[in-house]
Amino acid sequence: MTPAEPQNARGRRTRAALLEAIFAIVESQGFEGLTMNAVADRAGVSRRAIYLHFRSRADLIPALHDYAVEHLGLVDSLERIWEQETPEAVLDEWARHLTRVNLRAKGVHRAIRNTRHSDPAVADYQRGVAERQRQNCRVVVERLERAGRLDPQWGTEEAVDMFWALIATDMMESLADDCGWDADRVAARLGFLLRRTFLAP
Repeated sequence: MTPAEPQNARGRRTRAALLEAIFAIVESQGFEGLTMNAVADRAGVSRRAIYLHFRSRADLIPALHDYAVEHLGLVDSLERIWEQETPEAVLDEWARHLTRVNLRAKGVHRAIRNTRHSDPAVADYQRGVAERQRQNCRVVVERLERAGRLDPQWGTEEAVDMFWALIATDMMESLADDCGWDADRVAARLGFLLRRTFLAP
């Protein structure tokens, strides 16, 4: 558990710099490069300063979620989904959300995949991420059900499972990196895939 959120402006600036450093290190070097010294150096702060915000390396890993919330706009991105009024719009916005957030953190997702089986702290973090993702998938599926638009071939749990599987960044990375698709094209075709797969005719 990390220390409390800093109350003064200087503390908040330091925390923001540390979160950015954590993200940048994992994105470029994987978890192998994530040490207290590396984060302090990257953020341009002293080792004493980093310990005011994080007690140990283990605390650095869940801070990646804080970075996603604060700097990748995770909460605002999800809010755009929940504001949509029709099932079609919900699915299209869900696809845009995935590209907005996931394609900007490809290195982190890759590092998690590569390290989760050998680092218990990364495995714990990955389980927490998966749980939050599945909950968001459930909200989307339940929206479709309430609107009477979930295709009857799907049961609720099976639909949640498939939605969650389609979050996998491997597919989006392949389209972006190997096929040369830009984020708008990935989002548009993923939205099409989701509508055709989950919506009743």
